[in-house]
Amino acid sequence: MIVYLETDRLLLRRLTAADEDELVLLDSDPEVMRFLTGGVPTPRAEIRDQVLPRLLAYYSQGNDFGFWAAVERLTGDFIGWFHFRPHPGGTAVDGPDGPGIELGYRLRRAAWGKGYATEGCRALIRKGFAESGVERIYAETMTVNQASRRVMEKSGLSYVRTFHQDWPDAIAGSEHGEVEYALTRAEWEAQQAASAE
Repeated sequence: MIVYLETDRLLLRRLTAADEDELVLLDSDPEVMRFLTGGVPTPRAEIRDQVLPRLLAYYSQGNDFGFWAAVERLTGDFIGWFHFRPHPGGTAVDGPDGPGIELGYRLRRAAWGKGYATEGCRALIRKGFAESGVERIYAETMTVNQASRRVMEKSGLSYVRTFHQDWPDAIAGSEHGEVEYALTRAEWEAQQAASAE
C-alpha cells in the first residue's frame, strides 16, 4: 500500500484496481451523486473500464498529484476519495490567478458530518503549499451544494466567483450555476502566521 498522506483520523493511499467494488458502492448512493449526476449511479462497467483507469493514470505523473483513497485509520474502512490534481491543461505552478491545483472529494454518506472532508482538505492544502510548490489551490461545486461550500470555507478557501457551464444533462439546481473557491500560497502563509500568534 502506497500511503500518500496521514492525518489524525485518515490515511490517503493510492487507489488500485481492487477498489472497484468500493467505488461502485460509493457512486451507487443517490445522495452522494445528487450534485454530480442528479442521483444517478455510475454503472460498474463505466467505473471498471473508464473511471478507474483514468484515476490510476495520474500516478504515472509522479507522487504529488492524483486521486487518493480515504481510509479511516481506526477501522481500516474505505470512506471515499480525495483528489489533488492540476487543472486540465494547467500545471502545479499556475498563478497567481491561474487555475492551479484542483481540490476535490467524494465521501460515503456514513462519513458525512464528522469533519473528514475538512481534515483531508486541510492536509492536502498543507502538503501542496509546504512540500509540492503549489501556488494556488481551487475547488468547485454547485452553488446549491451548501455542505460542500462549508467544507471549502472551513479548509481556508475563499469564494472567487459564480459561473455557468453548459451541461448536456442538467440536474436540479444547475440553473444557479457553480462556484469556485480558492487559496493562494501567500494567503495560506498569512493564515499560518496568524494562527501561530
